[in-house]
Amino acid sequence: MSTSAAPFGLRVAYHPSGVARPSMGSIASAYPTNIFKGSPVRVTAAGTLEVAAAGTTAVGIFLGVEYADSEGIQQNSNRWLASTVATNVRAYYTQDPNIVYEIQADASLALTGMLQQYDWTALAGNTTTGLSSVALGISTAAANAGLRVIGVNPGPDNDWGDAFTIALVQFSEHQSVATIASV
Repeated sequence: MSTSAAPFGLRVAYHPSGVARPSMGSIASAYPTNIFKGSPVRVTAAGTLEVAAAGTTAVGIFLGVEYADSEGIQQNSNRWLASTVATNVRAYYTQDPNIVYEIQADASLALTGMLQQYDWTALAGNTTTGLSSVALGISTAAANAGLRVIGVNPGPDNDWGDAFTIALVQFSEHQSVATIASV
């Protein structure tokens, strides 16, 4: 039973084809916001990645980054710390709208939540581990929201109605796909 809140952001659960391929992009040097592994991201008009705030469209999730720091030393990390000055930035993220993710809800998710849409909670994470602590915001249910629930993680300690259900979701407001309202 998912009885404790331990949000881990979004994690790739599977892709219908069996292969969830990462994409590569960039982050602007000195970008002023932390980006943690598992956080929703979007592509800016300039073509770089930025965090996708709740209530906006996303292209996928952040997977990690490699770059040359201000001293020219190559760095590999699963997080981007705010205002990092860097060159040769290679950011990895998911982009395929068919990818299914798992995410922990911030409250109980009942079976009636199936095919409903919810936004994610405020973007946060751990600067030491680099992991996101984004959760599925149960109180944000709406006809058009960022994530569509398509099931629950089939783990032995997880089910509909648990205190902090781990749900399977897809982006319902994806940057590359027209938004579809929930049923």
